[in-house]
Amino acid sequence: MKKLVYKFSFLILLATLSLNITSCNGPAKDDSNKKILTENTIENNDLKVYYFHASRRCETCVAVENVTRSAIKEYYGDKVVFESLDVEEESNKALVEKYNISFQTLLIIKGDKKVDLTNEAFLNAITNPDQLKSLLKSNIDSLM
Repeated sequence: MKKLVYKFSFLILLATLSLNITSCNGPAKDDSNKKILTENTIENNDLKVYYFHASRRCETCVAVENVTRSAIKEYYGDKVVFESLDVEEESNKALVEKYNISFQTLLIIKGDKKVDLTNEAFLNAITNPDQLKSLLKSNIDSLM
């Protein structure tokens, strides 16, 4: 029985690693327009949405950025800052350290409040983008 549990655990671990490798190590699809807004356009105190990603990105990684960018532009125009940041670039090191980022991460930040929507973003960006947009809107609205 113990062997069966170990084998099952190993298979789950292998499957998880396999999904992670195939979903986030593919070539980047679209890196145009990384930042849609600048710090100077912010009007809602210090509310910001950051999407941290690696240099090499899969389809899901790009979809998270695109859906997030689209939702923010649609719902808030210039009133909310969205930045897509490559964690491997030296210029982003301070923010990566500040928010303790180690993987792809989608955060909504206002002052000392931080909402992490990473899991929901990766679950919905491709299969249910409207759900991700709705989650972004409700979380941003609750912080405004």
